Amino acid sequence: METSNWFLSSPMPTSPLSPDGTAVLQALVLVAEDEPEIAEILQAYLGRAGLRTAHAADGRSALNMHLSLKPDLVLLDVQMPKMDGWKVLSEIRHRGETPVIMLTAMDQDIDKLMGLRFGADDYVVKPFNPAEVVARTQAVLRRSMADTGRHVRVLRVPPFEIDLDQHEATVQVGGCTHGLQLTLTEFKLLTHLARAPKRVCTRAELLAACLPEGDSQERTVDSHISKLRKKLEDVGVHGIPVGIRGVGYRLWGSE
Repeated sequence: METSNWFLSSPMPTSPLSPDGTAVLQALVLVAEDEPEIAEILQAYLGRAGLRTAHAADGRSALNMHLSLKPDLVLLDVQMPKMDGWKVLSEIRHRGETPVIMLTAMDQDIDKLMGLRFGADDYVVKPFNPAEVVARTQAVLRRSMADTGRHVRVLRVPPFEIDLDQHEATVQVGGCTHGLQLTLTEFKLLTHLARAPKRVCTRAELLAACLPEGDSQERTVDSHISKLRKKLEDVGVHGIPVGIRGVGYRLWGSE
């Protein structure tokens, strides 16, 4: 893979592990980095490791996205426009205990001390190996899950947040959070589509994954999707899931 000055060549990583050795499910990492190339490569490596990502290009956007998306971890560049990384870290710590790994181009003890002072969980000095960043991200997530006694079992695909243990789903519309009253089958369909929101799932696939003991007719999937879509429309979410004629469904469009 061709890399910039900020990176060292490395193989793509494997999937992260939770404390019991199972794959971390769709943990969300907010990449707060103003250099587009760096952000793009980090997101590619994190994505290949099974992690979901969002990108903020400046400090204020990072804080806004931290509040709205509630990421499981933040990769935070020190030298950010509009608000530097230390101020962003300080505000995140006022809000709670979201794990933060600082990215800095200055390999100086004062930066490490500032990171510890403001409550950073780790720091990485540029130029860095992106696979090392992924490994450190995995390690901090494992520690965080062990400290809180939980696994990452919440699937976040904005505007949806799906709690896989409680079988509860919420959706954010216009700044408000709405709980969705879904049947078990509707919940399974939404979850299956949300795992890969742009991928088209065939009716046969959805039938096998979400209705394994139900009616074997593929038209049953259409009926349940229609009911799910109606419940989403009732709270202001329209056109989801998207039907692909002659094939099946995906959560939303390709754009």
